[in-house]
Amino acid sequence: MKVLAIGASNSKNSINKKFATYAAMQLKNVVVESVDLNDYSMPIYGIDLENDSGIPDNAKRFSDLVKSSDGIVLSLAEHNSNFTAVFKNLTDWMSRLEGKTWHNKKIFLLSTSPGGRGGAGVMNVALNSMPYSGADIVSHFSLPKFNEYFSDSGISDSALNSKYRAALSTFQMALQT
Repeated sequence: MKVLAIGASNSKNSINKKFATYAAMQLKNVVVESVDLNDYSMPIYGIDLENDSGIPDNAKRFSDLVKSSDGIVLSLAEHNSNFTAVFKNLTDWMSRLEGKTWHNKKIFLLSTSPGGRGGAGVMNVALNSMPYSGADIVSHFSLPKFNEYFSDSGISDSALNSKYRAALSTFQMALQT
């Protein structure tokens, strides 16, 4: 079973990529592919650009990658309580290929940030919008104060770790069905 670990950021030091990869590696009986959005760069979407040049190959490559997976661990970075520009642009291009961008894949939706809200704004946006794009969000979790509560050994706050483990377990069970 193949699971994609995606940090929805183009930062070289993305805490969301680190968090997504960490979570995916906790799953049992899966092969994890860690995805770097920098490998899928493309111009800002616009209808005139699409009409002149077509859909970029990187949008097609990413869509094929999603299709080839059995599940996705997606950790959302937050810019102004919304998706990052790189993530929004990627999904805008992908939506031009097929309406159901996420191909009904099971998704463990995460968010984190250095601040106390843990990406709560973008999490709300995603929970409300991604199911319309074919995302089967089976569980979700937001981690506040990433630099304080997370290390290579995991989440240090016991209450947060308990909530995370429950969400991870729900996703693991969904993958097995």
